[in-house]
Amino acid sequence: MNDAELLYFNGINGASGEYDLPPLHAQDIASVALGEELPADVQRELENRHLGQADHFGINADQTNLAETGWGIIFAATDLRTAAIRAALQPLLELRREQATQQDERYYQEYYGPTGYRPGDSYLDFLGREPRLMGPGPADPEKIPYYLLIIGDPETIPYRFQYHLDIQYAVGRLHFETLEEYAQYAASVVAAETGAQLRLPRRAAFFGVRNSDDRATSLSYREMIQPLVQEFSSAAPDWEIDLVQDAKKARLAQLLGGADTPALLFSASHGMAFPNGDPRQLRHQGALLCNDWPGPRNWRHKPIPEEFYFSAGDVSDNAQLAGMIAFFFACYGAGTPQLDQFAHKTGRQAAIAPRSFLAQLPQRMLGHPKGSALAVVGHVERAWGYSFVWGRSGRQLKVFEDTLEQLLAGYPIGAAMEWFNERHAELSVALAGELEKIEFGGQRDDLKLAGMWTANNDARSYVILGDPAVRLPVAAAGETPPERPTITAAAIPPAQEGSLEKSQAALSSSATSSSGVTPLAAGGDRTDVDYVTSFGLTEQFSGLTSSLRTFTSQIATALNKAVKEQMTLKVRTYSTTDLAAVSAGAEGLAQIRALTKVAFDGDMQVYVPERSGGDLDQELWHIHQEMVKEAQVNRAQFLQAMAEMATSLLKTLKP
Repeated sequence: MNDAELLYFNGINGASGEYDLPPLHAQDIASVALGEELPADVQRELENRHLGQADHFGINADQTNLAETGWGIIFAATDLRTAAIRAALQPLLELRREQATQQDERYYQEYYGPTGYRPGDSYLDFLGREPRLMGPGPADPEKIPYYLLIIGDPETIPYRFQYHLDIQYAVGRLHFETLEEYAQYAASVVAAETGAQLRLPRRAAFFGVRNSDDRATSLSYREMIQPLVQEFSSAAPDWEIDLVQDAKKARLAQLLGGADTPALLFSASHGMAFPNGDPRQLRHQGALLCNDWPGPRNWRHKPIPEEFYFSAGDVSDNAQLAGMIAFFFACYGAGTPQLDQFAHKTGRQAAIAPRSFLAQLPQRMLGHPKGSALAVVGHVERAWGYSFVWGRSGRQLKVFEDTLEQLLAGYPIGAAMEWFNERHAELSVALAGELEKIEFGGQRDDLKLAGMWTANNDARSYVILGDPAVRLPVAAAGETPPERPTITAAAIPPAQEGSLEKSQAALSSSATSSSGVTPLAAGGDRTDVDYVTSFGLTEQFSGLTSSLRTFTSQIATALNKAVKEQMTLKVRTYSTTDLAAVSAGAEGLAQIRALTKVAFDGDMQVYVPERSGGDLDQELWHIHQEMVKEAQVNRAQFLQAMAEMATSLLKTLKP
């Protein structure tokens, strides 16, 4: 088997200094492809999109005008921080509401609580549930907007949901640990789209790493970075297009918050990877390995030091990132799934991380205290050389060129990325046809099949971090832009305390109050009191009021107790060999096999089931996980109902 049939991956293992995955033969990847199968509804959606391709993509409207496309935001139904996050994002939400509802109020939507994403939802589950009642097909903003921003980490709202929703919609994701970061991002987007405060020079920088004796980065530099610079140097005459010559860490620091920060940064490099359990994985996975690394031959079997790669910790607190958009071609540049998506035919996927998570570098950029980047496009899982080189056909850059062309022309990032979605749809249809042909006895071409599979996965796994409706806030051609400003978010509105916490406090207060109900005779409309007195009903009315006060206090006490019991969620899964006996009351015959405790603040303790040999009992664990998801939804709905009941109760108690 010759070297031309080797496929090269980006990604360096930071613990060992070796490749995260060695180059693989096309035959090996083809074997993986033959064992993978898409859900039928997703495959149909990809086919419909590809066969229905026209001059537009996910929507038949002007993609630059939110009044025609609509805009929406999606929260998880189980997210207890929703009220606080909505308050922190309020300036952005108000701006998007104003932009999207100029013609139709339905074109702006917020999905949370019962209308939000529910654990286990497929994209069709979400689309088909009220109030959307939307089936597969192009976006219809009268039912659900085209631009959709997901709020939440990939454990709460999985990457797969984002991939599938992104087939017909322009989808982005935002997640931070603090409310201040949400507020900072919102303030930065508003500054970029209103007024003339934030107007950047029309400059794009291309940062291409070439590590010594490294086929992957040599390929990406020669076949992607250099040709893109040549293309846009002539195709975008009103833009300054820079090819970064010294792709070292110190130079990247100048481009990511330093004095030389461009409006658009496009980088191609290895992304850092760390083994599951490594203390650096959550902090540094997806960090950008620079030319400081001397290459695989000169750096064998040694950990990669931080001096060689650029991570979130290298973005200073004084960095000037406001308004920029970045595109990272690197393994794990946007995030990491818990399970290895390079699945084998057995269907078993190894855990490559303790949980699915977002890369820290983009998050740091999007929530920066001096002004945020507007969006980062990156890769979930590994990046592939087949993204831009197609087997024996050579260089294939049309998707990258069209995406960057629209971005430089002022299109929103979500619309510009539709070229990747169309590539995903086309490749999925071609791959399905190739697999079907092989299944029915056709000749197997390993190089062709491997190319289709890797390119399809690659196109699917690019995601937008940030609002998909943002665009580059650049000055007009020939205009001298002001200096990049520092942007600071206003104080977060009081709603950040959250309705659930307020309701709990209200329940506690009302349960202990002895004067929660003021008799009508003590104030209010005197006519009512005179009416009662004139008919000799004062004593009876006083008794009724006293009974109402007692009854209300008892309800408040009961509600307060119920809410407290819901503060810590416990889910137990049992197994037994004698179900009839357990049903009859012999509970001692049931054995607890799995336990999950979820505190109100999100802290979680998980006890997993093992088989006798020490292996994880996958079937039982899957059942337990589904029960935990259902319990989280039930708790969120219960607490919401308690909040609404508390509000009604407070109105009853109001003087």
